[in-house]
Amino acid sequence: MNLEALQKMEGLSLQKTIISKIKDLINYKNLEPGDKLPSERMLSDKFGVTRSNIREAIQKLEFYGILNSIPQSGTFVANIGVIAMNGMIEDILRLEDPDFKSLVETRILLELKTVRLAALRRTENDLKKMKEALDAYIIKVKDGQDAVQEDLLFHLAIAKASGNSTMNTFMLIITPEIITNFEKYHVCDKGLAELGIAEHQAIYDAIQEQNPKLAKQKMKDHFSVLYQYCYNI
Repeated sequence: MNLEALQKMEGLSLQKTIISKIKDLINYKNLEPGDKLPSERMLSDKFGVTRSNIREAIQKLEFYGILNSIPQSGTFVANIGVIAMNGMIEDILRLEDPDFKSLVETRILLELKTVRLAALRRTENDLKKMKEALDAYIIKVKDGQDAVQEDLLFHLAIAKASGNSTMNTFMLIITPEIITNFEKYHVCDKGLAELGIAEHQAIYDAIQEQNPKLAKQKMKDHFSVLYQYCYNI
């Protein structure tokens, strides 16, 4: 195991420990919905970790709707029952970092939905954003440069054009990990990247024409070529 993977594992383990301690604190003090947690400084002193460690754990619990932070006021227990809260935290503690293939599968499922919605709902401004990302991708590929980020910016523009904020948020959550893995495994090397120009253009054209069936098919075609590589990693 390399150093980066080891550090990541250690960081995840520490975060889970802090989350578990926060759960125990809530139960021990019988905190109810709306009750305030001790400050980040007090929690960091109590748990023997840094304030940034506490902040990351709180942000994760906020993401799942268990805590609610209010600027200048503090962090509060969200409006859920104790049994539900404990069950949700136990589920969070059991979550593992997704592997690359899981991210790939999630992205495929999301994008086959978002591209169809984008074809139905896109605005002229959405098309402009997609075209800017596509042009930036083409320039980098033709210049022989790494275009992973431009590739994903194009797909994020499609997600935004779908008009579904939840799907858009999911794409934003998994994108950083996808970028890291694409670069690690050289998924977008020159051959695939050049093929991607025509595929991206076909997806864009279908969205511009507001043809959801064609847009979904072109996205399927794109993934069938790009991701057959991923499953051989």
